[in-house]
Amino acid sequence: MNNPTILITEPSADYALLDSGDGEKLERFGQYLLSRPDPQALWPKRLPETEWKKAHARFSRDGKQGDWSLKPGIPERWPIVMGELKFWIKPTPFKHVGLFPEQAPNWKWLGEQVQGVSSGAGGGDDVEILNLFGYTGAATLACAAAGAKVVHVDGSKAAIAWARENAELSGLDKKPVRWILDDARAFVRREVKRGRLYDGIIMDPPAFGHGPDNEVWTIEEHFLPLLEDCKKLLKPQPLFFLINGYAAGYSPLAYENNLLPLTDTYGGSVEMGELAIAETETARKRLLPAGIFGRWTSS
Repeated sequence: MNNPTILITEPSADYALLDSGDGEKLERFGQYLLSRPDPQALWPKRLPETEWKKAHARFSRDGKQGDWSLKPGIPERWPIVMGELKFWIKPTPFKHVGLFPEQAPNWKWLGEQVQGVSSGAGGGDDVEILNLFGYTGAATLACAAAGAKVVHVDGSKAAIAWARENAELSGLDKKPVRWILDDARAFVRREVKRGRLYDGIIMDPPAFGHGPDNEVWTIEEHFLPLLEDCKKLLKPQPLFFLINGYAAGYSPLAYENNLLPLTDTYGGSVEMGELAIAETETARKRLLPAGIFGRWTSS
């Protein structure tokens, strides 16, 4: 068993976690401040309420319903830069904004895995990556920017459209990315039958969701069969396998236990732990928990 690692997203020019507490978080995306619920913030706020009231958009819930309150002048969407990638930020009805900043360390890691391949004229241009539950494409773009060919799969037509817009915004729309609207389980089963193989696999399975034809996904029922099918898609000398998790309530040890068998087959090592975001201007550097991860690498 490995000791857990905490991957920390630090403040940057276009993103910062200004404060958190009392079940909320105050973030800056570009020039706009957003206040959203976050059940992990089980501590007092650091900043006074006057600072929180400066938020340009605030998401609040009334029972199971939720909605944004927007100040006049805030655009429908706006671009930001994280790392070397660009993304459109847009408040959605489910409190999300199209980007999970806590994933920034994983994007950097993915780029390093692809760039570290010595074969191929471009360093990583022969690398093929499968990204399941790809959402708005951050991991896909990180791999594509490093030179990989990527198959991006998501069950939401809107998310794929958003991902393609992010690719264009980042100047990566001509990269070899296949954008696939499909249920992840069905697509992977077909890839197994076709004999397709990949150098790396990324998956961000939700706790609950629906495919494009209203297929129901629950992590308790469908995660393990999908994972076993994905292992059949790995090349004889694969590079990596990355799994992320959010609201399912599992320990990263669960991901480690599922990835450890890869070391028996391919060697390498497994790392697991938490994703967190560091607040700005705090003497004790408070970290907001934001998910879990497990990742196997051949190196």
